[in-house]
Amino acid sequence: MIETLLQAILEQVDHPKKDLEHNLRALLNEAVTKMDLVSQDELERQKTALQNANIRLAELQTQVKTLEALIQK
Repeated sequence: MIETLLQAILEQVDHPKKDLEHNLRALLNEAVTKMDLVSQDELERQKTALQNANIRLAELQTQVKTLEALIQK
């Protein structure tokens, strides 16, 4: 009987703990969702895209200089 009572008390104590944990997780998820965060994968994709754009820009600048040189002749 004491074991049953002790088990019932422990279940009642554990229940608010689970509710609190669930509520805290929901609040944290909501807060993180509202933040302007990106994943590491997205950051790497953007970094690669920027590097490619810089390479293309350098190529275009070289072409412009070549065309300017041709025009001045």
